[in-house]
Amino acid sequence: MTLVEICLDDVDGARVAEREGADRIELCADLLEGGITPSHGMVDAVLGATSRVGVQVLIRPRGGDFVYSADELRVMLFDIRTYAQYPRVGFVLSGLTASGRIDVPLLSALLSECGGAPVTYSRAFDEVDEQFAALDTLASLGVARVLTGGGPGAAADGRDRLRALVEHAADRITILAGGSVRSYNVAALVAHTRAPEVHLRAMVPAGGRDRTSADEVRAVLAGVGRR
Repeated sequence: MTLVEICLDDVDGARVAEREGADRIELCADLLEGGITPSHGMVDAVLGATSRVGVQVLIRPRGGDFVYSADELRVMLFDIRTYAQYPRVGFVLSGLTASGRIDVPLLSALLSECGGAPVTYSRAFDEVDEQFAALDTLASLGVARVLTGGGPGAAADGRDRLRALVEHAADRITILAGGSVRSYNVAALVAHTRAPEVHLRAMVPAGGRDRTSADEVRAVLAGVGRR
């Protein structure tokens, strides 16, 4: 069974995702900036509005690159400690060196605060040149899954790399395929890559902003054979 994760930044979107059968959400703020850590109030409200869906909280103190300072590490550690008290919460982490490798000391420090919560490594992974070596590193650190499009851009464009990453990951770590995944292309993407999980923003314009679409969530689930 292919699992479906919906990326969103609001309470009503979380309700929609859970009601329509999504398995997880990635909860962010400021998606126009690529996503940063949501507020304490937002995390609390989303957990209060849902009862089943897994909630992966993005831990990212700012937009821009993924090379973090010591001050930014302290911010991220505090945020993890704050949110780790909640049930159903996991974390989406990142961290690269200036040379474009996984920042192992920083990521290890973040992971040490997560306890047993499930951890996803973000699409910072797609800025790494040696992805197979990076996947080995993340697996060895105990990261549960990696969000990737097989490279920058759409997952459909990186489908051959995604398939190779799925094969390389085996049962050590999960590949979460993301990057312009939509209901009209998800079936072909999963069939080609054999990705066990997919990630998308199921958004449509409504009321002056983008909102999570119940129809799109249902269509994606149908596309992966869940309806």
